[in-house]
Amino acid sequence: MEFNHVPVLLNECIQGLNIKENGIYVDGTLGGGGHSIEIVKRLKNGKLIGIDQDICAINAAKKRLSDYSDKVIFVNDNFKNVKDIFKDIGIQNADGFIIDIGVSSFQLDEAERGFSYMQDAPLDMRMDTKNTLSAEYVVNNYSLDRLNNIIFEYGEERWAKRIAEFIVKQREIKRIQTTFELVDIIKKAIPKGVRKDGPHPAKRTFQAIRIEVNKELEVLKSAVDDMTELLYSKGRLCVITFHSLEDRIVKNAFKKQENPCTCPIEFPICVCGKKPKANIITKKPIIPSQEEIEFNHRSRSAKLRILEKK
Repeated sequence: MEFNHVPVLLNECIQGLNIKENGIYVDGTLGGGGHSIEIVKRLKNGKLIGIDQDICAINAAKKRLSDYSDKVIFVNDNFKNVKDIFKDIGIQNADGFIIDIGVSSFQLDEAERGFSYMQDAPLDMRMDTKNTLSAEYVVNNYSLDRLNNIIFEYGEERWAKRIAEFIVKQREIKRIQTTFELVDIIKKAIPKGVRKDGPHPAKRTFQAIRIEVNKELEVLKSAVDDMTELLYSKGRLCVITFHSLEDRIVKNAFKKQENPCTCPIEFPICVCGKKPKANIITKKPIIPSQEEIEFNHRSRSAKLRILEKK
C-alpha cells in the first residue's frame, strides 16, 4: 500500500515555521513527507531532518523527497530522542520543529497494522514495529484496574470500567487476538441505546490502547522542552494534536516555557530567577477550515499551537 498521508493544517504550519532558506528544520513525525516536502521546497542551502519511528514512513518519505535528497537527513527513531539524534548527526540547533501527534492515515488504512476498528486484523498498534509492547499484550495481560484507567484517562471513555470488565471476562474464555474481536466486546459493553449516536463505539478505546502501546503522552512534554532548548533564537516549534489530552499537555508545556516562574502567586515580585524562554505565538490553537475538514475528515479534531524561542 502507498503511504498516502494527507498533511493536516499544511499552510498554517508552513506559515508558522517562518522558514529561512538556509535554515535547519526538523519534522519529528515524518509520515509520508507531506509537511516535509513543502518545507524542503523552500530551502536553498538549508537542511531538513526527517524523523519517524515507523520504518515504512521513512521508506515512503525517501521516495517522495527523492528530488531533494541532498537536503534531507532521514532518521528512523522516536522524536523523544531528539537530543541524541542531534549529537549523532553533528547538529547543535535548529530553526524550526514540527510534530504531528498521533496515528497517520496510512497506519489507519493499512489493515495489518491493527490500528483501525474498521478493518479486521491482528491486534498490534505499534508505530515502531521493533517495540515489544503490542495492543494484543495490553488487552490480554493488563489488570482490570489498569485497563480501566487507560481507557478512562487516554480515551476519555465514560464506559471504561464496563469495557475493561467485558475484556477481562472474554479473555478468560479465549485470548483476544484481532481488532474485530475487540470491537465486538466493546459493542457488547456499551449499551445499545448509547451506541446509536456519536462516533464509532470503539473509537475511544482504540485510541487509549494505541496511546498506551506507543507511550505517546509520556514523551510529549519532554519533547516540547527538548525541542525548545534546541531552537535557535526566534526559531519556531509547531505542534499538531488531535485530542484534548495531547493539546492540554502542549498548552501547559508552552505556558511553562513562556512563564517558568515557580514563585507563590502572592509574591509581589519573582524571586526564583527563572526567566521566560519563549513566546507563545498562538494564544488560541489554530483549527482546520471547514473546507479542509470536508476534504480530509480526519483533520476535524486537529489543533495547531506555535511557540517561538526568545
